[in-house]
Amino acid sequence: MRAYIAGVGSYTPDKILNNFDFEKIVDTSDEWIRTRSGIQERHIAADNQATSDLAFFAAKRALKSAGVKSKNLSAIVVGTATPDMPFPSTACLLQKRLGAPSIFAFDISAGCTGFLYALGIAENFVMNNYDNVLVIGADTLTRITDYTDRTTCVLFGDAAGAVVLKKGNSASGILASHFASDGSSWQLLHQPAGGSRMPPSHETVDQRLHVIKMQGNEVFKLAVRAMCDAAVITLKKANVSASQLKLLIPHQANIRIIEASAKRLHLPMDRVLVNLDRYGNTSTASIPLALDEAVRTGRVEKDDLVLMVAFGAGFTWGGVLFRY
Repeated sequence: MRAYIAGVGSYTPDKILNNFDFEKIVDTSDEWIRTRSGIQERHIAADNQATSDLAFFAAKRALKSAGVKSKNLSAIVVGTATPDMPFPSTACLLQKRLGAPSIFAFDISAGCTGFLYALGIAENFVMNNYDNVLVIGADTLTRITDYTDRTTCVLFGDAAGAVVLKKGNSASGILASHFASDGSSWQLLHQPAGGSRMPPSHETVDQRLHVIKMQGNEVFKLAVRAMCDAAVITLKKANVSASQLKLLIPHQANIRIIEASAKRLHLPMDRVLVNLDRYGNTSTASIPLALDEAVRTGRVEKDDLVLMVAFGAGFTWGGVLFRY
């Protein structure tokens, strides 16, 4: 028996910012952004949209794809770095809005690795008789983006992706996973203010401490190493070689990170899903958003081996290998 992905869904807001729009905001250019990140455009949440709104639409599509009604869910796990509010959890807000019964629902915070962490947790629930678990990755990073910082403001977009996990006895399902973290370099990527260490104040707002602070070059080095380690360890656990993969779905942070990771795994880029150019870095949403695209476009079909790997603030990283 294995936990398998029974349905997928995603959602992106209607509003789009392209690179030329950023030329009017900061000292940058379309060429500079494309060559350094691979991004051409990104979707931005409307003023009246919060993370739970994006997650709701992705969840509805995943439930429809799985043929599961919300009343039959047993749990909801949401990975997000930008919840609607500190509490209650975004998952509880979704439980009410979806009309799910009094099931347990909660958020986890693991940066851009949040969806994979949530998937790993949900797999354990499913294997312990909690069938029909809804797993979501959703973020509105543009709400905490510093639009005066030319090096980071061009990177982020908003989106949500979701899957429904069930238990079955076929060859399909999650074959192996690996998760890790290392908090020793946390300061390289963080949001300084807004928590108990630095509560909101006029000073924190004036000093722009409620936005993403990132040392890109250092993060790049750690991301490539960690994502490759996660991939190698996950594959080894399942006794699968990279050459057997139909598709690698990496966290969509930067095209150079993706290309470097693929090179280390000796995978050609035609077996790596890249949609970074159209969505930017959508944090926890990036992998389920890409997975949904892969399924809808036929890049992933029945019995294909797929590896998902991510790296995020914390730092956290992980990999999940499954047969679709």
